[in-house]
Amino acid sequence: MGSKYPILTPHEIIRILKLFGFTFKSQRGSHIKYTNEGIGKVARTVIIPMHDEVARGTLKSILEQADLTLDEFLSKM
Repeated sequence: MGSKYPILTPHEIIRILKLFGFTFKSQRGSHIKYTNEGIGKVARTVIIPMHDEVARGTLKSILEQADLTLDEFLSKM
C-alpha cells in the first residue's frame, strides 16, 4: 500500500507554502526556515531541507509544522 504523501522537490513545497503566506526567514546550511506571521494567527515556522527530493515522512512533518492538512496543501498544486 502506497503513501498518500507525494515525493516533491523543496522548490515545489516552498512555492505552495508561499501561497499560504509563508515567507523566507533564514538559512543554515542545507535547511531553509520559512515563517507565517499573519495578523491574528499563531506564528508558524517550518524547516525545509534543500535536498534533491523531500521524503514523504519529512513532508508530513512540514505540514504538521505549518498546521496544514494534506488536502489543503494538495489543493494548491
